[in-house]
Amino acid sequence: MTDVRIVDLPDVAIAYRESGRPDGPPLVLLHALGERAADWDVVLPALAPGHHVYALDLRGHGDSGRTADYNLEAMRDDVLAFLDALGLTRVDLVGHSMGGAVAYLLAQTRPERVARLVLEEIPALYPRPASVVPDAPDEPVDFDWAAVRPLKAQLDTPDPAWRDGLAAITAPTLVVAGGPTSHVPQDRIAELAHLIPDCRTVTIDAGHLVHSARPDEYVAAVAPFLTA
Repeated sequence: MTDVRIVDLPDVAIAYRESGRPDGPPLVLLHALGERAADWDVVLPALAPGHHVYALDLRGHGDSGRTADYNLEAMRDDVLAFLDALGLTRVDLVGHSMGGAVAYLLAQTRPERVARLVLEEIPALYPRPASVVPDAPDEPVDFDWAAVRPLKAQLDTPDPAWRDGLAAITAPTLVVAGGPTSHVPQDRIAELAHLIPDCRTVTIDAGHLVHSARPDEYVAAVAPFLTA
């Protein structure tokens, strides 16, 4: 059973989906840009049947609050404030794409809070040509379109300290790569794995949306890592 809840943090209200074993180790799931917590449903409950799972809607996404300030550091701080609000001292942390960047920023800033880390399809970030951001679609979307431009701008011009900080991550880490059909440079994902001290990589030829395109293979790779 999944319960949908909202916690009021100092800067924003964060919605989350709670499921799994109440007395299990906590697992926090962070989605990609433009997604929401329900994006993980395809791999739950098989991903972590023994965990107490918290799938978050990051600020500006899903049922979480909209704000005037969208950046990866604010999202990292939201997750830390969420952990504090729920009394979660140390968690396993899984992030996909933008959520992976938020996850590794948290893991390098507060390494004592992360027991195990899974990063799906997020590379070591380097400056790149500016992303083209289209106008907001006519149809409603499940996120604040105003978040797209500033977040993509950060991913296009990342702070070099984020890459340097990967060496501070102490959690055993699994990097999930989507293979040659992904738009993400796979050599940059390999570099990310190299820069994190205790890290291994698994490649699932699924493109960028690994957990939704190949859920069985994703679970087969990630679930044993989370329970090791």
